[in-house]
Amino acid sequence: MHDLMIENAVIVDGTGADRFTGSVAVSDGVIVDVCEGAARGELAEKRIDAEGLVLSPGFIDPHTHYDAQIAWDPLLTSSPWHGVTTVVQGNCGVGLAPLPPEMREIAVWDLVHVEDIPYQTLHDGIEWQWETYGEYLDVMQARGVGINVAGFVPLTPIRQSAMGEASLERPGNDEEIDRMKQIYRQSLRDGGFGLSMTFFDGHIGYEGRPVACRLTDRRELGALCEVMREEGLGTTEITFNQPELGSILDESLDILNFVSEASGRAITYLAMVNHPRDPKSYLKGAKKLAHLIDSGKVLPQIPVKPVTQNFNLKGPQALGYCKTLHQVFDQPLSKQLELYKDPEFRASVQRDLDNNELAYRFYDRLRILDGKRESTKARAASGKSLAEFAKEQGKSGIDCWFDIAIEDDLDVEFVYQTLGFEEEGTRNLINDGRFMPGLSDGGAHVATLNDTGYSTHFLGHWVREEQAIRLEEAVRMLSSLPADHFGIARRGRIKQGNHADLVLFDPDTVMDKVPEYVTDMPASGRRLVTRAKGIHKTIVNGEVLYVDEEHQGTLPGRMLRSTDT
Repeated sequence: MHDLMIENAVIVDGTGADRFTGSVAVSDGVIVDVCEGAARGELAEKRIDAEGLVLSPGFIDPHTHYDAQIAWDPLLTSSPWHGVTTVVQGNCGVGLAPLPPEMREIAVWDLVHVEDIPYQTLHDGIEWQWETYGEYLDVMQARGVGINVAGFVPLTPIRQSAMGEASLERPGNDEEIDRMKQIYRQSLRDGGFGLSMTFFDGHIGYEGRPVACRLTDRRELGALCEVMREEGLGTTEITFNQPELGSILDESLDILNFVSEASGRAITYLAMVNHPRDPKSYLKGAKKLAHLIDSGKVLPQIPVKPVTQNFNLKGPQALGYCKTLHQVFDQPLSKQLELYKDPEFRASVQRDLDNNELAYRFYDRLRILDGKRESTKARAASGKSLAEFAKEQGKSGIDCWFDIAIEDDLDVEFVYQTLGFEEEGTRNLINDGRFMPGLSDGGAHVATLNDTGYSTHFLGHWVREEQAIRLEEAVRMLSSLPADHFGIARRGRIKQGNHADLVLFDPDTVMDKVPEYVTDMPASGRRLVTRAKGIHKTIVNGEVLYVDEEHQGTLPGRMLRSTDT
């Protein structure tokens, strides 16, 4: 007798092959039969009639930061609401393991600044029971997890483990590099899926200093890449500065070439985007990377929905690329107000905005979301941009912006579209065929953005509404493509012998909803969540985890290991 039989489903198997109507049988968490047409009459403990619904592999989110959230939220919401059954965490070079006790406070502050998670939430929510990467995986598995988790070994904690606070000041010496190699080798053998790092100027950590991995040099990188080559394990994730949207810096390309050659392993990098002025500007970067992309050595990630951030000026980490704003991080309100009133500070912020393409037409894309004063709420309700308010008031954009915030003691919530809002450019990226959807940042930027619904947005907007891509190809990009890239074994396809990570959805209604605030984190922390429409069942390792966003009480997920077969 089978544990589960799903019948009469429109099966999209994750390979890109044409859909067909059929049935899938599951026993002991594994797909044991896939048949076209009616089920073969086998007995099953649970049967699901999926008529009118699509059955696909569970989606794999390649870019998340659930390293901390998993400590208090084993379901890793919002991801499974959108049919995600596996996440890849530990991105951008920051995380919680491997890490010695004396570096925990620094690591927490790294997450405060890079991932925008409140300090008190991290302090109260993390019960430290590990030092090594393997111990971290063991602890989280013992506590239980709703979906599957594959994790990078972040470079910052590797350096912190090997060098202590010196990791924030300089590259490693020979002895320290040897320790890094030992730590990383053991982490790979314990199950790490590779190495993550960042060179993005906006990634500021403890005491407003660059996170430790930004101080790495070629000797360190070469040594760690050598470990991957010797172990035959792991991929690499890298986040770069991108002052020219649509292109890639020569120095970033040089790093990709170096890591690819030294490790012999695949790389994903953030991100392939367009400048909003030119929906084909990405071709400039793609041309420079063609030798790496076409050979399968590099798989860039792309946004498939607009990246929209909420923030206030008490904690403007969402604008981390604006270096002048770093001065207000972790300052008392009185000091922040003093800075925001200072004409020289304002002029410096404006120069930062003028010199960064992420701030193109900044005030046209900046709106008021909410505030405490009635005047602020009225401005939010108007839907006007800051550019429009500035024109009405006869002020510059910077003066209008800061003055409105100061009137409400900086309790004004702003909303800002950063990337992917120009539809023709996104369509071009999707149809290029050489990239991987991602950039959800699940678990990070908790009060500013939640793009975990990128998969349902992809299926609802780009497949159904815009008909920009076939359903079969979209599902492949969400499932087998990331599974193959990261080496996530026996997942990403509906295939006999694979783990039964599955999602049942209605192709006529599937879509992401508008993010909403909830207060459900430790220390009454507030975060954004994004709910879904049209996802009927999320099935993990053969067990139904969610039915229409209602948790079924089980925790069937696994802390995956790169050594799994």
